[in-house]
Amino acid sequence: MGKKLDRFQDIAAFQNVSEYTDFQSGEVQKPRGRWNTDVFENDHPITLELACGKGEYTLELSDRYPEKNIIGIDIKGARIWKGASKALKKKRANVHFLRTYIDHLDEYFDPGEVHDIWITFPDPYPKGSDRNKRLTSPKFLAIYQKVLVPNGRIRLKTDSNQLFSYTQWAVKETGCKTLDIVENIYDERPDDPLLTHKTYFEKKHLKKGRTISYIEFSVPEIFKTQS
Repeated sequence: MGKKLDRFQDIAAFQNVSEYTDFQSGEVQKPRGRWNTDVFENDHPITLELACGKGEYTLELSDRYPEKNIIGIDIKGARIWKGASKALKKKRANVHFLRTYIDHLDEYFDPGEVHDIWITFPDPYPKGSDRNKRLTSPKFLAIYQKVLVPNGRIRLKTDSNQLFSYTQWAVKETGCKTLDIVENIYDERPDDPLLTHKTYFEKKHLKKGRTISYIEFSVPEIFKTQS
């Protein structure tokens, strides 16, 4: 518990981390519409990694795409600490972390402020009663639609066959357009350096013999259904 508290204190002082608690008093405004001007101080496109955990994919994206601004988002500060610490040590100016709840995303970003979204190994919420908590449910896709540019892209990597199938259903249900689909990354795309970049959790999944799948799709300006 002591280490976790220390990390929470650390990230409160990190220049590359913003937390929802920073804005609760109302004295500090959320950076909605001002990420490029006030946070990154450039006009580069913004990519989000949702449920970023320790920020491994966030850092990989920042390394591969220096011309983009990468924001890792998670509610667990002790995990964000690791990615934020590495980003500071490596002096990654194009990386920022946001500790908040993902269903409040549109409170932090203007319409069209985000160019694309990565979702890497989110909780699949296997119980049917929890399906609205899945980060690719119509509920969440509607939130992403609010902040993405027109036809903005969403990319999911998962070890859950159930979530992979459910996401394909959600894509069709909401009128999204599938752009790429890979049922088994390590069988079909073993030489793809980005898709095969392994996070801490992915390494654990592979040791257990699980299949890693990927789907990329674009979000329409108007959904066929709203949930």
